[in-house]
Order: sequence, then structure tokens, then C-alpha cells
Amino acid sequence: MKKVVKQVAGIDVAQKELVITLGRMHDDFSIDLYAYSVFKNSDSGIKALLKWVLKYTLEEVPTHFVMEATGIYHEKFAYFLDENGYSLSIVLPNKISNYTRTLEQKTITDKSCSQAIAQFGLERKLDPWIKPNVVYKSLQQLTRERDQIVKERSSIKNQIHAEKTQAHPHPKSLSRMEYRIAFLNQQEREIKADIEELLRANPSINEIVERITTIPGVGRLTAVITLAETNGFELIRNKSQLTSYAGLDVKEKQSGTSIKGKPRISKRGNRNLRRAMHLPALTIVKWDENYKNNYARLVAKHGVKMKALVAIQRKVLELIFILFKNETTYVKDYVIKNSVKTQMV
Repeated sequence: MKKVVKQVAGIDVAQKELVITLGRMHDDFSIDLYAYSVFKNSDSGIKALLKWVLKYTLEEVPTHFVMEATGIYHEKFAYFLDENGYSLSIVLPNKISNYTRTLEQKTITDKSCSQAIAQFGLERKLDPWIKPNVVYKSLQQLTRERDQIVKERSSIKNQIHAEKTQAHPHPKSLSRMEYRIAFLNQQEREIKADIEELLRANPSINEIVERITTIPGVGRLTAVITLAETNGFELIRNKSQLTSYAGLDVKEKQSGTSIKGKPRISKRGNRNLRRAMHLPALTIVKWDENYKNNYARLVAKHGVKMKALVAIQRKVLELIFILFKNETTYVKDYVIKNSVKTQMV
């Protein structure tokens, strides 16, 4: 008789639903996906789901919950599992999507996604999920609030420009829009003050921010956004994983001589993190010789400035990760010094 050695609950999380598939691995490494159900993504739905899991799993073998990071919708369930002592892993979405393609599934549904997640959890040894640092969570909320304010302010400025361009602009409309601009500016100042207050209260995180800002063009806000969106690089193990998480990884389709698609970034990642790299990339290619030469070489190669700038964005993000991981600061002539040493040897 086969013996069960591993149990996994694979959950596809949506805004209103939790789609779950239960799977087992036996001592001969065979896999059995044997139960499926759907519950509401609410407090009552979570409790009903756990009751259902207890009913259909073996008590003597621990059940490991696996889900992918889907925006904010998975957070309530993840926190509940963690606070109640359940074993949990949260996987980056690109990992699950890449794995799903290997299964050659022709139809993609919530059920098939939960089955893929369950099978992925059974086949792989996954790191346990660690609850995000409360400070990083607060910083993420503040930086995203500021981002919304910036977008709204830009929209109003465009409206003001359009109003002033008309033959007979309405003075009261202009006055109200100017008032909204002033109000949004005040709110942005308050958010920045809240961010600085959090950093002062957490010297270790503030020290990381100061190290990251030694990179030309990377300001305190960019450093904070990077740390907040990655939870202090909690789920990141290497540079490749980081660029994939940000959606700055390159995808290309090529087969024989007939199919040759243009390489593009996937954009299947954290757009807030990706957006935060734009201005630093523009600055570093202007003031740092290493990146200026790299940018010029890329433009000369394919003639597309934006494509070269995206490559620099990726390099800046990787550099931030290196400084964080190695607990060091940026040295502008590091590459030059090392190349001279190599030549001397």
C-alpha cells in the first residue's frame, strides 16, 4: 500500500474567491490531485476552507498551503494562516505561470490554476513564507498613496492647460483646479514627512536607504519604494529573480529562420517597482561615466534609446540589490579599479 509523504493545498486567490485543490505525494513519488472546492475570500470563507481541508487530509501528515502573490487579495488569507500556525509558501506569479506552461494545459481556468499550484508545491521544496515587516508594509502604503496623488495632480495640470488654451476659460473652474493642486501638494508633503518619521524610528532601515542612495540618481524615495515593494528583498534570491519580479526580464520568441520576434521586456511584474527605476536611469546615464558609456554602446548597437534606457533601469535595480545584499555603498570607479588590477596581473 502506498504511503503518503507530503500533502499540499494549492490555492488560486481571486478578489472574491479562494479556489483550492488538494494533492498528495506518495512514497513512490506519484502525485494525486484528489479534491477541489471553491470558497469566498472572506473571514467566514477562510474558516470554512480550513474545516474542509481538515476533513479531506490525513492528520498524521502536515498540510502545506501554497499560493501565488496576487496583488493584495492573498494577504488576508496568508496572515490568517501564519497567525494560526499553518505551514505556508507564497510563490512569485511568474514562477507559477512558467511552470503551468510546462504542463501543456490547453484550457486555463481557476481550477486548473489551483491544480498547477498544488502540483508545483508537491514537486518543489519551497521556502516558508515570512510575514512582511510592518515597517515595509507601512512604507508601501505611503509610497503608493503618493503615487496616486502624483497621477491625480498630473491629470489636473493637463485639465488646467486645456482650460487655459480655450478661447474663454472659466475663472472659477481654474480657481478650483488650482486649489486642488495646492491641496495635493500639501498631501504629498505630509506623506513624505510620514515616510521620514518611519525611517527615523527604524535606524537599520534608514541605514539601508542611505547606502542605496549613494548610487547617482537614486533618491531616498526611490530607495524606499524599492524596499517597500520587495519587502526588503524577502522573496528575492538573485538578480534574475528580481528583474523578473519587476517585469524587466527580456522575452524573445525565435524558431528557425521564419519566426524571429523582437526581444521585449515582459512587463509581467511589479509596475510600481518598474516605474521607480525610470528617473534614476535617466540621471545615472548623464552623471556616471560607466553607465553613460554603456548607454551609448547600447544605442549604437540597435539605435533605440528607450530600449537602451530600459537596460539601464534593469542594471540600476540589480545594483540596488547588490548594495543591499553586500551591505556596501556605491563606488563610482570600482569597475575601472578592478580592470586596472586585472591588467597588472
